[in-house]
Amino acid sequence: MRIEIDQASGFCNGVVSAIRKAESELDESGRLYCLGDIVHNSDEVDRLCRRGLVTITHDDLGSLHGVKVLLRAHGEPPSTYAVARERDIEIIDATCPVVLHLQKRIKESYDTLNPGEQIVIYGKRGHAEVNGLVGQTRGEAIVAEDIDGLSQVDFDRDITLYSQTTKSIDGFKDMIAEIERRKNPSTSFRYHDTICRQVANRVPRLRSFAAAHQVVLFVSGKKSSNGKFLYAECSAVNPRTYLISNPEEIRAEWLDGVESLGICGATSTPRWLMDKVKEQVTALTTKQS
Repeated sequence: MRIEIDQASGFCNGVVSAIRKAESELDESGRLYCLGDIVHNSDEVDRLCRRGLVTITHDDLGSLHGVKVLLRAHGEPPSTYAVARERDIEIIDATCPVVLHLQKRIKESYDTLNPGEQIVIYGKRGHAEVNGLVGQTRGEAIVAEDIDGLSQVDFDRDITLYSQTTKSIDGFKDMIAEIERRKNPSTSFRYHDTICRQVANRVPRLRSFAAAHQVVLFVSGKKSSNGKFLYAECSAVNPRTYLISNPEEIRAEWLDGVESLGICGATSTPRWLMDKVKEQVTALTTKQS
């Protein structure tokens, strides 16, 4: 069997930077708090926890004092920084530069809103990045996950549209078209394409990769929104695409008679985990032969 790991899959730059910052601090002190899972992959979180990383919630943050807390690549709202100052907590800020730039743009828009203007964010409600973006507007931005979510928007008022950095470009275009269709002709509508191209550009590559193999194993944590999206893109071109979170989930019958197998993953999938999947496939096919 030919087994290929997609070289473009795995951590995006923002996640790589966050993990490096965490590892650097753990090398020095052996202990570091992280607000939320550093990455939506339980295997990678477990690896870092064994090194001394402690995952905490926002409720936990208010009970800590005088410690170091890492903010992951997703970013945080201003309220998190305020709590940290009150509790004398040293922030190690690993917010992705792309997300940080978007936060600043949304805040600038909010600070200069026309009377009655609405900020709409195309994104997943409750997602950590989206929470940070909404926080720039004091909680006033409207979050629309899809076209149905636009029912919250008043189309007789001015609208400014932004996007979560990891959303689909095609989905964003659909949102623009729907707002254009429904808005009052006299209202102003501005939109800003704030989708990360490092993530978005993976889609055509992954579709080609999936089509080039008989079977594809897509490796992703169950919490990863990006993983669900990219897995759907792969399975759309190759129905024999299987979503797994670790090597133990591979079923031997998936490999029967397969001559070409591809392994790929989300922006939150570590390369070492894809290597482990390859090792497991090799072991299973060796047993079969």
